[in-house]
Amino acid sequence: MSQRSINLVNIGNTHTSYAVAADGVIGPVAVCPTAEVRVELFAPELPLAGASVVPAAAAGLAVREPFWLTWRTCPFLRWDRVDPTTLGADRIANALYLSRHCRLPAVCLDCGTAITMEAVDGNGFFCGGAILPGRMLSRRALHDYTAQLPLPEMSLALPERGTDTLSAMRLGIDGGAIGAVTAILERIAGQWSDPVTLVAVGGDADFFVRHIPGLEYGGQDFTLRGILMAWEEHHAR
Repeated sequence: MSQRSINLVNIGNTHTSYAVAADGVIGPVAVCPTAEVRVELFAPELPLAGASVVPAAAAGLAVREPFWLTWRTCPFLRWDRVDPTTLGADRIANALYLSRHCRLPAVCLDCGTAITMEAVDGNGFFCGGAILPGRMLSRRALHDYTAQLPLPEMSLALPERGTDTLSAMRLGIDGGAIGAVTAILERIAGQWSDPVTLVAVGGDADFFVRHIPGLEYGGQDFTLRGILMAWEEHHAR
């Protein structure tokens, strides 16, 4: 492999995506449950760079001495308008890639266990965003904290009416998610006079792209691209 090759990993709450990048090009992306992340997943001859929101999983890779993305290792974004000290590394990666490769202002919608939004203005300032429960998390909350509500399947379709308990739950959860995301995106975009680029990433991105006009799919490797950028810029300093 190229001397410029590197292992990339994005450790999420439920799933982890990883790939090898060579000369700035990210190869096929693999996905596994975060509980199954092991050091053996990564080519031993290559360095490792990543983002993690699960400290225990990241600690299991410590033997590789990874480059972990944090706001301190990513001074390339402008943090003047936010408190970055508790900011998730995946959100930093998304904002970094937005700031360099998307028409600004822009918002990234990352659809996973939690739905997060990262906003970058036309001058490259990270402007914060929002965090709300993802569709599966909402399903599990209703199922786990009630006596009889079932666990609805995930679906790209949205029922017109709730004619039984399952369809009523799907309309409430999924329709509510669409409504919440739409309202928050409009609130964020309303602070700018210029057109706003809206990008969706993450495992549940297809659902929101289908139901929210103007939302574009950013690709399976969007967050990994941000991690790669941070690693390259860090080592170029």
